Amino acid sequence: MTFSEKLKKTMQELHLNQSQVCGLTGKSKGSVSQYLSGKQIPSEKAQSDIAVSLGLDPDYFTTEDEKPMIAKEALTDGKIKRMLPEEAAVYLGMDKGTVRKGLQQGVFPWGYAVKTSENRWSYFINANRFAAIEGVSI
Repeated sequence: MTFSEKLKKTMQELHLNQSQVCGLTGKSKGSVSQYLSGKQIPSEKAQSDIAVSLGLDPDYFTTEDEKPMIAKEALTDGKIKRMLPEEAAVYLGMDKGTVRKGLQQGVFPWGYAVKTSENRWSYFINANRFAAIEGVSI
C-alpha cells in the first residue's frame, strides 16, 4: 500500500479531514494535498513524524505488513490519548487562554480547535504528540 493510500485510510478511520491533518501534523494544506494525490511522498522522517502526530506507531507508513493502525500505548479506552488545554498550559507554563488561542489559530503542531458555534470551540490535543514535541513525560 502506498503512503497516499495509507494516509487516506488513516484519515477515514480516524474521521479526520484535511484541515485537521494539517493542524495535527503542522504540514501545509498544499503538502497534505500533494501527499493525498500521490504527487509527493514525504521522507521517512516526515512519514514517522506524521504517524506520531496522528497517534500511530512511528513506522506505520514505512512498513509493508498490516499492523494495527494505532499503537496500544497510544490508546485509552480505544481512543487516542487526549489532553485538555488546561493540562497543556500547566506543562508549558502558560495561561490556559493563551493555549486555547494558539489552538484556535493553528500554531501548535500537537492540537487544533474547531469552532462549533459563534462563541464556542472544541479542542483536541494529541497527548502523545504533545509529549514527544515538548519533551515531557505524561
